[in-house]
Amino acid sequence: MGHGLPEVALRPRFGRTMGAAATALVMAAGMAACGAGGNASSSDGAETVTVLVEGGGKAELEPVAEAFTEETGTKVSLVELPYDGLYDRLSSEFSSGSVSFDVAALDAIWLTGFADGVEPLDDMFTDEVQADLFPALVEEAQVDGTFVGMPVWTNAEILFYRTDLFEDPKQQAAFEKEYGYPLAPPTDWQQFQDMAAFFTQDTDGDGTTDLYGTDVKGAVETEWLAHVAQAGSPGMVLDADGNVIIDNAEHLAALDFYTEAVADAPEGASQVDWAAAQNLFNQGQVAMTKFWAHAYPQIPEDSKVKGKVGAAPMIAGDAGIGAVPGNWYLSIPKAGDNKELAQEFIQFAYDHNDLSIDSALGLAARKSAFEKYADQPGYEHFEALIATLEGPATMPRPANAKWQQIVDTALIPMLQKAVEPGADNQALLDEAKAQIEEILG
Repeated sequence: MGHGLPEVALRPRFGRTMGAAATALVMAAGMAACGAGGNASSSDGAETVTVLVEGGGKAELEPVAEAFTEETGTKVSLVELPYDGLYDRLSSEFSSGSVSFDVAALDAIWLTGFADGVEPLDDMFTDEVQADLFPALVEEAQVDGTFVGMPVWTNAEILFYRTDLFEDPKQQAAFEKEYGYPLAPPTDWQQFQDMAAFFTQDTDGDGTTDLYGTDVKGAVETEWLAHVAQAGSPGMVLDADGNVIIDNAEHLAALDFYTEAVADAPEGASQVDWAAAQNLFNQGQVAMTKFWAHAYPQIPEDSKVKGKVGAAPMIAGDAGIGAVPGNWYLSIPKAGDNKELAQEFIQFAYDHNDLSIDSALGLAARKSAFEKYADQPGYEHFEALIATLEGPATMPRPANAKWQQIVDTALIPMLQKAVEPGADNQALLDEAKAQIEEILG
């Protein structure tokens, strides 16, 4: 069908490292005073705040921008760029010490690399503000103890399941007879494995499997990392001190769990990314998928599963429910000229964060914003998303400027090998550790 995810949720990989950003911003910090920000006024004399934003996230800020202009009279210029184009422009302007914008929407994995080039926002993070943000967002917004970005929207993988299968009396009876407990959306690893195996079926009796229990995404790393967190690892790939721990018992347990599902998933797992997994589910080929929550209301009308999908929290491991949030933050460049206006816009965006839910992506960052909509039709997935983001094992990616290089060079190639028959998972983790230590120097 080709119904792909918005770019903001996919976090596309690109062939450059975040290390360049860190190097550039050491220089940028010293040059900030000589920079020039975005235009303070438009041609008609009205003040203007210029905001750089990734293409998939522009829709999230449009309702906020319109309300800000209506209330304050200040115009908002949303400058839309593709994901890697946004990164390139930010890196270039920060390193030059002269910026053309007042506010930038930053992907979470950029915060560490760009931290030296943006203003501290500590005064905005009051106890009240922090209490209304999910713990992982508060943690990730800080670099070396300083808040450098205000969360503007977040996302996480939750469980999508076929209600037409899970609520079928024949399937329910057959499952309970085989496994000894009622069929319901799985809450932990063992239940997920049981149900993935059970729903791998030949439904038309032609001797060929035509329904699979789930998918296995070998071409993206986020889902495996969620299982690492669920297993109770003290960090994903790196610990709090930056030591490489990818070879610990929790990473191995997560990799074993992840790859065991290959037997109950369509072929070609090594090439399955987010778009492919979404298509498999929308085409009715799998009974369950762990997927970004925003996609729940976006199931196309012509999908075989339209109106037959339920949402549940991400499954739990020994450490409980856990996921890897997909967060974006608003930051102010040190080199900007309109810092007060920029901070006013960011505060307004926080205060009116619920406006972003009424957009194509339908996401926010504040707990209260999600809770406001959770009991409304069309937002049934919010309860699952809230539970997942509040999960005890939910944690952000490591705050390391070379994280994207680690993902591209070590993690994804490792996963693609791990989903192949006969893989030695511990050996693959050991190999990845050596690669990551070399990247980190």
